[in-house]
Amino acid sequence: MKVLLYSGSWNLVKESGVGQALLHQQAMLSSKGIATTREWESDATIIHVNTVFPDTVWAVRKAKRKGMLVVRYAHSTMEDFKHSFLFSNALAPLFRRWIRFLYQQGDVVVTPSSYAKRLLESYGVTKPIFVLSNGVDTTRFFPSKEKRTAFRRSFGLSETELVVISVGLFIERKGILDFLALAKRMPSVTFLWFGHTPSSLMTKRVKQAIQEKSDNVRFPGYIDQDSLSQAYCGADLFVFPSHEETEGIVVLEALSSGVPVIVRDIPVYEDWLIDKQNVYKAGNLEDLQRLISQFSEGLLPDLTEAGLAVAKERSIPAIADRMLEVYRQSGTTMDLGGKDAKHAGKL
Repeated sequence: MKVLLYSGSWNLVKESGVGQALLHQQAMLSSKGIATTREWESDATIIHVNTVFPDTVWAVRKAKRKGMLVVRYAHSTMEDFKHSFLFSNALAPLFRRWIRFLYQQGDVVVTPSSYAKRLLESYGVTKPIFVLSNGVDTTRFFPSKEKRTAFRRSFGLSETELVVISVGLFIERKGILDFLALAKRMPSVTFLWFGHTPSSLMTKRVKQAIQEKSDNVRFPGYIDQDSLSQAYCGADLFVFPSHEETEGIVVLEALSSGVPVIVRDIPVYEDWLIDKQNVYKAGNLEDLQRLISQFSEGLLPDLTEAGLAVAKERSIPAIADRMLEVYRQSGTTMDLGGKDAKHAGKL
């Protein structure tokens, strides 16, 4: 069998979580001996569609004419569209109707969390919805003293310097305003935010906050995956103050790298990240500051082993097994060696 990983508008998502999810799907399938392509080849029998751009309407219609099983990935919701880019809140109701239309086009829908599934059902998505983590590459993201040393050296950081990092777009939903506020409250801590967003897409509040940032904040920009793995290992804490997620690939990467993790206490984490068991959760800015202070004073128990266990459960090979089960339950027959498959019809 062969799976088409539709990559229309790739340049728009390649540096985002959606782009990373597509690469993870490719790795999952390869780990099971299943061929993938990004071209419209005649022997592809399944298509994965990850983005929500208009070109995907054409792609899905073409795939259905060819009799392919359409797996519609639901990475986006109205809730995580809000508080992102300029005019996103005003456009959110229209976005909800748009993604409902797109997700209904699939034979099946795959979304990365039970929370996201509940949201999709509340929109009126009636196609079968499977919960399947985006996974994490545990062969790239793992604890490493060597990576820690390399990161600290390249960024001019001493071993005794308390370093807090986060990763994401420069948007309010990701919690960048709280991140910058924390830095002002904690001048003895070094804060680094990895990622990039064009200034033209930022809201006025984000632009102003960045312009007024304190001296202990650094924005290294977008870095490749290998450099990011060094950053996780080199940090003392990964703080992810995002207000809304469908999963959070960067959280999985941090857990897999063995760095202590603090997340905002939001619904998406409720059934897999447990406060004071594998992560620490904060309800507001004051909680974030308190937890960082307690960590710096050695008052927080080490949860990294439990965090590593969470990442292992969502490793690419583990999720690959579950992906094959989605195919089977969708009416697709295949041999486990990945030699051939066919879509046996709609559900």
